Amino acid sequence: MTQQIRLKHGDEVQLDITSSAFEGGAVARLHGLVVFVEGAIPGDRVTARILKSKRNHAEAKLIDLITPSPDRVEPRCSHFGVCGGCKWQQVKYEAQLRFKQQHVVDSFQRIGGFEHPQVLPIIGADPIFFYRNKMEFSFSEQEWHLTPPPKPSIGPQPESSDVGTKGSSAETAQSSVFLGLHVPQRYDKILDVTACYLQSELSNRVVEFTRDFCRQNRKEVYSSDLDTGYLRFLVIRQSKRNNELMVNLVTRTDDSEFMTRYARTLMETVTGITTIVNTINSKKAQIAFGDQERLYVGDGTIRERLGEQTYVISPGSFFQTNTEQAERLFDAVKEFGEFKSSDVVYDLYSGTGSIAMFISSAVKQVIGVESVESAVRDAERNTKANNISNCHFVLGDLKDRLTKDMSWMQDFPRPDAIIVDPPRSGIHPKAIERLVEMGCPRIVYVSCNPATQARDVKALCAGEKYILEKLQPVDMFPHTYHIENVALLTLS
Repeated sequence: MTQQIRLKHGDEVQLDITSSAFEGGAVARLHGLVVFVEGAIPGDRVTARILKSKRNHAEAKLIDLITPSPDRVEPRCSHFGVCGGCKWQQVKYEAQLRFKQQHVVDSFQRIGGFEHPQVLPIIGADPIFFYRNKMEFSFSEQEWHLTPPPKPSIGPQPESSDVGTKGSSAETAQSSVFLGLHVPQRYDKILDVTACYLQSELSNRVVEFTRDFCRQNRKEVYSSDLDTGYLRFLVIRQSKRNNELMVNLVTRTDDSEFMTRYARTLMETVTGITTIVNTINSKKAQIAFGDQERLYVGDGTIRERLGEQTYVISPGSFFQTNTEQAERLFDAVKEFGEFKSSDVVYDLYSGTGSIAMFISSAVKQVIGVESVESAVRDAERNTKANNISNCHFVLGDLKDRLTKDMSWMQDFPRPDAIIVDPPRSGIHPKAIERLVEMGCPRIVYVSCNPATQARDVKALCAGEKYILEKLQPVDMFPHTYHIENVALLTLS
């Protein structure tokens, strides 16, 4: 038996990285001890410094890349390793897909207890850059600089630094306004982004203009500590297929004179913008939503197309952030469901009705259940706009709608298939119990978190009433560790 060694904070060790872990981590083993190494990827040989040491594992940070992995590539973005937008831009895309596929397998084996789950080949994305249709940028009065992680070269690497500046340069002395993305795991630190490869180049021009205009006009950034200031977020939403773009400036107060000048000058400077909105959030919560919306250009919406349907997207609407992959994801749902024209389908956690609308032409009726009132309104508006009459939406918390307030079920036939697409936390245990009791022939489970999905599928299959037929991973977010996964369960 291999004797485990004891590591302590500050120890430096040489490690061979053998696999990737949950949320993009890298794993090595040293004399039987699992070591998670920040900044490494499978195939690397590294020198790492121990940050934390526990009985069963240790956490370390890469300080010297001895031999780079053959899966390493040069990151395209100069901000990579500093901002929180991308995690795997230094990894070949083929390897990213391989890691994500393995994460699904590992989750269902280790958490779900399924020895040999049938996992279909992952559906990769195309394109892998400029794919997002929504980006949310945060304002800050401080600019943060961090040294990026080691590049794929051999030899000692510089130590990371963490330095904040507050309006110190001549360029920003007139106004301390910075605009960008959060530093990983730090919501008080914003990287002043000059270019981002996740959304479009048009989006980058909007960011640059907004930052400069706010500096020139000496607008103050909102401080949650003092509950003062004006600027909070810049949200850009873009229709990939209709070529429409929404600029939504989220502020603490209403300043129509400033917004009028901002909107007019932005339209004169950047072409391609179709609507400009000012969302006012006077609460302390740092979220890009508010109780009031002021319209300055256009009708306050953009329109996107998926399959045969056109979706109207308002500032607060939820919509899948990768249009091309959303269509591939929904195709997988449709294929797993094997829907017939006589089918009644329950779409649980239906959101704005995107899946319900996508499958509506293939079935007799879709009943969606959703807890967010604005999402239900968007769903009803979108079905009406697309002349879809066989989709109906029920407002309410799913657990309560399945266990307490079930009167709505009397208005609809029993389902032939159920689709569930819950948040990352998964399905409430009481709702799982009720789903099993309902005994619907097919359950299609869509998830953005294979770990909670595997847990829930294990519970659904616990009484041997359901069996897990197959899984379909779909990569919605290249260069990140996030993965969507579709599971098909059938009655045994």
